[in-house]
Amino acid sequence: MLKKLIIKKFTVFTQADFEFSPGLNILVGENGTGKSHVLKIIYALIAENNAQTRKQGIRPISKESVTGVMVDYANKLVNVFRADSVKSLMRVDKSSSFTGGAYLSFKDSRFDCSFTHRRPYEGVTSFTPDPPGEWMPVTVAFIPTRELLTIYPGFASLYETRYLKFEETYYDTCLLLGEPLLKKPMADLLLILESAMNGKTELDRDRFYFVTTEQGKIEMHMVAEGIRKLAMLAQLIAVGALQKGGYLFWDEPEANLNPRLIKVVASVIHELSKMEIQIFIATHSLFLLRELEVLQGAEKKALPQRYFALTKSNGGVELEQGDSIEDINTLVVLDEELLQSDRYMALES
Repeated sequence: MLKKLIIKKFTVFTQADFEFSPGLNILVGENGTGKSHVLKIIYALIAENNAQTRKQGIRPISKESVTGVMVDYANKLVNVFRADSVKSLMRVDKSSSFTGGAYLSFKDSRFDCSFTHRRPYEGVTSFTPDPPGEWMPVTVAFIPTRELLTIYPGFASLYETRYLKFEETYYDTCLLLGEPLLKKPMADLLLILESAMNGKTELDRDRFYFVTTEQGKIEMHMVAEGIRKLAMLAQLIAVGALQKGGYLFWDEPEANLNPRLIKVVASVIHELSKMEIQIFIATHSLFLLRELEVLQGAEKKALPQRYFALTKSNGGVELEQGDSIEDINTLVVLDEELLQSDRYMALES
């Protein structure tokens, strides 16, 4: 479980110290305040740490292997952000040799890791990772704002051989979507999704289909995007990409969903957090926030949650955080909803 993230001079952040809940973590803020960046930096490091278990096992890391790890870490960050280089992700400070970096602290300190990017002298930069004492064999999934079932056919193999202007989260998630189905998936969650969709997801010869009782097998691109997003989530659950002790990162779960489907997504997010999956979402939706609050309020024992509000400032981005929405003084998504209500009421009067 991730406890803390410290970011220094990275993308829009001058410095930000995040303290996370072991359950659900919700980031809100205007466009350009770095919500997606927070998800991506954590995902990149955890995903790479997990990938290293397949390369090196779970043993402590030897000094001899750090050079190769340095390249892997740098490549993962660059590819997840689809940046030109690690240097382009940093906030350059000409008055200091330190350019930027990030530090992840876990409940189990063996998994703590970080990276720094320095400019020891003009024209030269160095990227230095500090990998964990042991690699992390965990499930980790990143759901981007758009659905991926329609681009799935051939996407992974094409991404491996050609330069595509897609973030590597797309590639990673497509690999997960193509995994074999579990014999015993989380049936209760699948039932919630399949009932909301009135159908099921099926992978047949490298193509996804939506299967209903009335219409049979339908090509996925013929299905409404909101349903496709639920179908993608159902597939990730069916293949076991979301497991106890794992991580889920979801950028704007509400995108292209109507309120009825947002309620379904909120219910699934809530249930996943009860299954000890640490969840990080970035959202603009007050409806989603309120629905999660309603579900939280119905629990006899409150589930761990944490809210983060990001706002622009002259020095970069400012961070507010708390255990409930009420702990956040600057909540832009709520302010705009209220202002719209005031404008609407003015028209009526």
